[in-house]
Amino acid sequence: MQSLQDPVTKLKGVGAKRAADLATLGIDTVADLLTYYPTRYNDLTPADIQAAKDKQKVTLVGKVVSEPLLTRFGYRRNRLSFRLQVGNNVVMVTFFNQPYLEKKLVIDKTVTVMGKWDARRQQVTANRLLDAAPQESNDFGAVYSVNKHVKQALLRSLIRQAYEEYRGVIPTLLPQTLRQRYRLLNRRTMIKELHFPTDAAQAKAARRTATYEEFFLFQLRLQAIRQAQRQQDGLQILYHNDEVKEFISHIGFELTNAQKRVVNEICADLRRPYQMNRLLQGDVGSGKTIVAAIAIYATITAGYQAALMAPTEILAAQHAEKLAKTFAGTHVHIGLLTGSLSAKQHRQLRDAIKRGDINLVIGTHALIQDDVEYANLGLAITDEQHRFGVNQRQRLREKGDNPDILAMTATPIPRTLAITAYGEMDVSIIDELPAGRKPIQTKWFKVDQQNEALHFLRDQLAAGAQAYVVSPLIEESEALDVQNATDLYQQLATYLAPDYQVGLLHGRMTGEEKDQVMHDFQDGKTQVLVSTTVIEVGVDNPNATVMIIYNADRFGLAQLHQLRGRVGRGDRQSYCLLLADPKTDDGKARMKTMVATNDGFKVAQRDLELRGSGDVLGRKQSGLPDFKVGDPVGDLKILQIARNDAEQLLKAPHWDTIDDNQPLVLYLQRHQLETHFD
Repeated sequence: MQSLQDPVTKLKGVGAKRAADLATLGIDTVADLLTYYPTRYNDLTPADIQAAKDKQKVTLVGKVVSEPLLTRFGYRRNRLSFRLQVGNNVVMVTFFNQPYLEKKLVIDKTVTVMGKWDARRQQVTANRLLDAAPQESNDFGAVYSVNKHVKQALLRSLIRQAYEEYRGVIPTLLPQTLRQRYRLLNRRTMIKELHFPTDAAQAKAARRTATYEEFFLFQLRLQAIRQAQRQQDGLQILYHNDEVKEFISHIGFELTNAQKRVVNEICADLRRPYQMNRLLQGDVGSGKTIVAAIAIYATITAGYQAALMAPTEILAAQHAEKLAKTFAGTHVHIGLLTGSLSAKQHRQLRDAIKRGDINLVIGTHALIQDDVEYANLGLAITDEQHRFGVNQRQRLREKGDNPDILAMTATPIPRTLAITAYGEMDVSIIDELPAGRKPIQTKWFKVDQQNEALHFLRDQLAAGAQAYVVSPLIEESEALDVQNATDLYQQLATYLAPDYQVGLLHGRMTGEEKDQVMHDFQDGKTQVLVSTTVIEVGVDNPNATVMIIYNADRFGLAQLHQLRGRVGRGDRQSYCLLLADPKTDDGKARMKTMVATNDGFKVAQRDLELRGSGDVLGRKQSGLPDFKVGDPVGDLKILQIARNDAEQLLKAPHWDTIDDNQPLVLYLQRHQLETHFD
């Protein structure tokens, strides 16, 4: 019996080698092949050359009326020319470096060529040749993302074969009510029109249907997880409210209104009998740590343990040091669990955690090792949550009896997008800075103004400040004309000698070397720290008030904002100096955005506008999902509608017993394991 889950080896011409090649594109099954959608379409509508504009991309259909002439010049360089009769006109067609096309060019044969029109010379510089007119070739211009293992022609051929053989088992997943409401195609027609569109209008309708379907299915999975979490038993953490209020009154400063709001949201979740699953977003310096500390303290007053997992040992140690001061004189007992502990230290700490003597465990992924057992874990917090994989976050959840989960991130995402993309999580946002924090002044210097920036640096050092200097590379690269950290370190050490000491920090150093460099900087033994982006997250030195970023146009906006957030941690005025000569409009726009605003959410919005759904929305940067068709930025309205529709469908009584919803029931059953907590 045929199934879309059949391996691609079921198709004619696909053996083990070809299957392995297809796997490099993420194609393992027939379903993968059919949903490997085109990235764009070539417009194969024949052009009217009388109306075609100079340099316009055109498609011409005509007869070959001259023998092709192949001229070779230089190593592997050649030109293939022939005359093509298009209606009553004869035009010259030229291909560069495609000599193999010569065999396909036969007198009186009808062909289609695509290329750039030269109106003055009445000729085409072509880049593609089809063996027949479009309506005869069944090639309607779909263009796919391919690699060196899989070529366009092979992919098109296999997709067509898969569609012809399996179209009878392609299910329509979306209920008829939704298809009628939004005038969507059924799934079989959608797939056909995406790969082999009848015309541009049908291709557009198919892509619109695929975008909504992809977003709806994604949201359905998230909402199903959310619903399951609401139904399963969680911990009801009945904290001592008076103790928590007493603790807050002694932290030494007034919480911002945003912090108070978020604390109330989290504390309300702790008391509820189902598992909290909350994302805490806050710009750099907004005070997420004290919010987490209050949640930890509340949890411990109820007799439970709390765990805080950080992505690096530096950040874990920093959290332990800060929270030790915050909890001084209370009944919070902190343990720092990292991979650098000796076997004896690790065993002693592990035993204390198991007994419950340690009620706040801070560490790296060492927290989720098999040999670490908790007495009664009530709250699990991940800091910079997008830097952990799904499996790591899930293992932390499994360390207790459905502990409450708080995920923190300083990577700003516009609120509407965050609420939609993290559909299974409740989202809390700290959107104001603590009182007394002075906005960081950001200045953009061209590279020939470097001396002006360095004079400013020396003046600030003379006033008792410390500074970070960031470079994109560790060592010299011939490929990129950028200042590298080692050269920069030597230059600055010479320039500032003997008055000031300079340190160097980069990713190739050992953990011990990094720790020593950081301690020297935090203790004031070095006044300037030259670094690669290892200081982007997890360094906190309130005395550092200057950040200089060389070749700033090499960084994305989100990364620049994270780097800037390393200063401005105290009550002194701080500065960020960007040294860059951007060559592109986007590069200039990034510099102007950094100068114009300190608001991380505005920076994130501008980043999304400039870069679309590429790196910004990829898993590496922000934890947001990648979609095959939909663009969460450009198609945000569709994403929000799909979220609302999925939520309403799951709320309907006995929705899973309705005949029209059965394909969705099967879909959720098939995907629930791979999407659990994803």
